[in-house]
Amino acid sequence: MRPKILIDDNIPYINGRLEPVADVTYVDQFGFTPENVKDADALIIRTRTLCNRELLEGSNVKIIATATIGTDQIDIPWCEANGIKVANSPGCNAPAVAQYVWASLLREGFDPATGKLGVIGCGNVGSIVAGWGRMLGAKVIVNDPPRMESGISDDYASLEEIMRECDAVTLHTPLIRDGRHPSFHLISGKEVAVMKRGAILVNAARGAVLDTQTVLPYVKDRKIRAVIDTWEGEPDLNLELLRHADIATFHIAGYSRQGKERATRMVLEEMEKFFGFEVDKSGLAPAYVYPEKITAEEIVDSYDPSVDTDALLSAPEKFDFLRRNYNYREECVFNSL
Repeated sequence: MRPKILIDDNIPYINGRLEPVADVTYVDQFGFTPENVKDADALIIRTRTLCNRELLEGSNVKIIATATIGTDQIDIPWCEANGIKVANSPGCNAPAVAQYVWASLLREGFDPATGKLGVIGCGNVGSIVAGWGRMLGAKVIVNDPPRMESGISDDYASLEEIMRECDAVTLHTPLIRDGRHPSFHLISGKEVAVMKRGAILVNAARGAVLDTQTVLPYVKDRKIRAVIDTWEGEPDLNLELLRHADIATFHIAGYSRQGKERATRMVLEEMEKFFGFEVDKSGLAPAYVYPEKITAEEIVDSYDPSVDTDALLSAPEKFDFLRRNYNYREECVFNSL
């Protein structure tokens, strides 16, 4: 029997690859309904499709694969309790997010030779951001309690120490609302209040990791400089934060061509493993390989976030339109490669 697969119609580079082995239907990210999901065996989604009891109960769905790093749109405990496998695409866009973060920091005047960078959350994305920082000569300290508890060595520091001592702080945690290490509103006005005046705060993780209302006053009075790619409540933005942020973009930090290709390859591999068929994955980017050497000049030349900032400032109501129609940028390819 050919499996029935529902796919978000804005996942690039996937069209035609599963059709030889499955019955495929493409729907809008908000177009997954209990009616069309009922007879599906698999869903391939992105960040906005809520996969929970309301959508899935009584369906034939056996696997959900998301072409994203995050899984906070999926009720994983409910899926596990009901025999539905959940797979994400860890690290798919990590080099693109590192490119975004470092292009933003360097254009904001952060000097790796003298500056101290704090990385909060050091998984697939944060580890590349931190690694590039060290290669550029920056002092990098990390806050990641789960990694620390698991015995992974790094230059760890408390959250308060990072916020107090660093010239720039960048957020790369998943959005976790409960448990031992919740990240919902991890950074609030209390944490920002101890930052150096003029320090840079970057959120390219999940919008709700930042408590917008309590952080906003510190951005407005220029206590800190904000670089915001992910927004609490998006696509409905806090317009004051938009106006006062130095860099403000529409959740596209990871939107490189190579990152999208990796994500598609990873969800296709999950389908192959689960259903036991093979599909054509030719032309899709391979896993990231660290360069031997990087330079600040190459990063700055590879991406200018002011272009995307101007686009969002001109039409904040078109957040999803801008995101959906983004011209995927090329990742930074260093000459040492």
